[in-house]
Amino acid sequence: MVAIDPYTPETVYTDSPRVACDGAAEISPALGHPRVYMQIDEKGYVDCGYCDKRFILKGGPADA
Repeated sequence: MVAIDPYTPETVYTDSPRVACDGAAEISPALGHPRVYMQIDEKGYVDCGYCDKRFILKGGPADA
């Protein structure tokens, strides 16, 4: 059994370089944060400033 680190942020793979995050995952959106829109740059990923969720562009430099 693999232990899951509770402090590791969630990672989301996306096809779009423009993403939105409201902090909601499997919880109610009311328990998240204000919706923010972010652009994935040449690194191939972007991190949410509120919840540290990482969005990785599929096929980009960070998609390993």
